[in-house]
Amino acid sequence: MPDERAPSERREQIYQAAAHLFSDVGYRATSMRDIASALNIKAGSLYAHISSKEELLWEIVTRMADEFDEALQPAVSRRGSAADKLTLALEAYVVVVTRNLGFAKVLFTEWRHLPPERQTLITVRRDKVERLFREILIEGVAAGEFVPGLDVRLTAVLALSGANWLPNWYKVGGPLSPQDVADQFVALLLGGIRRSEHRPER
Repeated sequence: MPDERAPSERREQIYQAAAHLFSDVGYRATSMRDIASALNIKAGSLYAHISSKEELLWEIVTRMADEFDEALQPAVSRRGSAADKLTLALEAYVVVVTRNLGFAKVLFTEWRHLPPERQTLITVRRDKVERLFREILIEGVAAGEFVPGLDVRLTAVLALSGANWLPNWYKVGGPLSPQDVADQFVALLLGGIRRSEHRPER
């Protein structure tokens, strides 16, 4: 039976199926036949919509990188305290992860299966996100909001690593909403790095 779905709709279904399999069993352990089987179509039909398994991985990874860039932009352009910027950035990052658990896990764990030149492109984009967080932390230290001597690189890595682990335990529809998780992450992070005079009254 011919595939009567619109090409864009079918491609999106392929991306979703591939992301689920890549995140669940890994990129290398997933075959094009597995993806086709998940969609109940013939493996050959996939090639009417995508060129290769690598292109699927690249599309998933770059789509997530684009979404992080877009979500973090308001924190970059915001005026105000470093604590406000950090809150906005971390909340945006957490919400993107929890909204795209499968795609996010693929970005965090499977990007190393891309060829070296594409790995380099993803590394540059990952470093750009980490640098954004470091710059906010540096600003907060300079303004006296955050404790002096703060290791900004370690703090940025800690914040992002916690969010990057979400695909391994967060459950959609569970007791914590994405905003609940973001709020708790922010409270824990700011509680540890704010100078006492900048901490909110209890």
